[in-house]
Amino acid sequence: MGQRVTGVSAWRLAVLEIARPGRTGVPGRWLWRLGCVLVAAAVVVCNLVGAVAVVLIATAIVPSPPLHAAGHIRALNLAVAAGYVVVAVLAGIVVGTRGLWRLRDWLINDKAPTADDQRRVLRAPLRLFVVQITLWAVAAVLFAALDARYSTILAGRVAAAIILTGLSTAACAYLLVERIMRPAAARALADGIPDRLAVPGAVSRVVLAWMLGTGVPVAGLAAIGVLELADGRISAAALGRDAAVLGGVALSVGLFSVVLAARAIADPVDEVRGGLAKVETGDFNIHLPVYDGSQLGRLQIGFNQMAAGLAERERIRHALGVYLDPDVAARIVEEGVQLEGEEVEVTVLFLDVRTFTAFAEARPAREVVAALNQLFDRVVPLVHANGGLVDKFVGDGLLAVFGAPRRLHDHADKAIGAALAITETLEGSELQVGAGLNSGTVVAGNVGGAGRFEFSVIGDVVNTAARVEAATRQTGDAILVTEDTKNLARQASYRFAPRSDIRLKGKAAAVRLYAPSRPET
Repeated sequence: MGQRVTGVSAWRLAVLEIARPGRTGVPGRWLWRLGCVLVAAAVVVCNLVGAVAVVLIATAIVPSPPLHAAGHIRALNLAVAAGYVVVAVLAGIVVGTRGLWRLRDWLINDKAPTADDQRRVLRAPLRLFVVQITLWAVAAVLFAALDARYSTILAGRVAAAIILTGLSTAACAYLLVERIMRPAAARALADGIPDRLAVPGAVSRVVLAWMLGTGVPVAGLAAIGVLELADGRISAAALGRDAAVLGGVALSVGLFSVVLAARAIADPVDEVRGGLAKVETGDFNIHLPVYDGSQLGRLQIGFNQMAAGLAERERIRHALGVYLDPDVAARIVEEGVQLEGEEVEVTVLFLDVRTFTAFAEARPAREVVAALNQLFDRVVPLVHANGGLVDKFVGDGLLAVFGAPRRLHDHADKAIGAALAITETLEGSELQVGAGLNSGTVVAGNVGGAGRFEFSVIGDVVNTAARVEAATRQTGDAILVTEDTKNLARQASYRFAPRSDIRLKGKAAAVRLYAPSRPET
């Protein structure tokens, strides 16, 4: 896939690697087996803990049965409870893993997930929650019927204890299975999530945690209070004992449930936060696993889309930078292609290779192109280093502009500095160049039509610079500048040797030219 998963801990990263789309054979099989084993283990653990909790609550809170039937009632309840726990655990395992069995072919063979596959994966925790609630409700009815023959108060309390414990057990199973199913969900949601929320959202999970940690114990206290009032025998010691037991349940079970619910919400947010930290450093090659079918999953998808968009933008900027000057590419990306023309004062540098015709005639075309590319590899960075824009390549020459699109108050100095650096760098090379510089006002902007444009500068200043470069062949200088360029430059930075006035092609009057050089030190 070529994308990194970030923001997840090491053990989750290992499991999510199994879930990654495109995997075949053993990883998919192991993912399916691992899911079945963990779901079954979650069902067993939750139900056993729930059964133990019922026994403890019954022992501490539920009143003792009538003395004449105490032994019989306890033996009957324990026998039925043991059998029912086995049945409930087996039923929970069968129902909980049934959805995974239906997903076996898809997981093992790496098929593209269908809408049904997505729903089965995302709704597996909710399906198990409903099954667990149903089983515990049946248990409450069964034990209430068994104990009602001896005491209605006893039957009511036993039923209340089972119902409240069942709610906690089912909620705990939901939160655990939701985490267990994340690798399969990451594969099912690799191409997006359903338009409608397929699972309870963030608010529902918070409510579920409240119900498990606070609602259930408080409801238990309320139920005990009602039963005590109905019985007509209110004992302060009994109520205190009941409050202490249920308070302990609220503290322990509540903390566990809140941590699970909080992590279910915080994990995707933490991953997005970790991804944003990478994006802030300029690293856009990030892909978060999408394993949540709620608003949090949309947040994960939104981040992935944002990172992909930024990566695409960066690729476009890089591609434009290969064919355009970086400043022009940046303006196109930021402002679009409609760069309106504007008048601006610039210095234009026109550079051409000397005796290029003779050079090209004596060599194969491929060698000529390679030589020109090597030349420009040395010239272009010097233009950029001095703040210039390579406007275009013209055969064996180039046109560079200093002062557009990025404004430069010292564009004449920058242009002269670039021309001197170029001739110094190319000294002794097989290809020698001549450079002509001129300063003045041009129109800078997009030129073209029918959907094809290029950023350029238009004006007589440009034509004059080309004619000045041609004059270097007459004077024998490597660089010539016009008087306008000389007057704009800082006189202390360069020396200017005047040349005889030369009549340039297309100009009615002679133009005064100067050969710049660095001052002697």
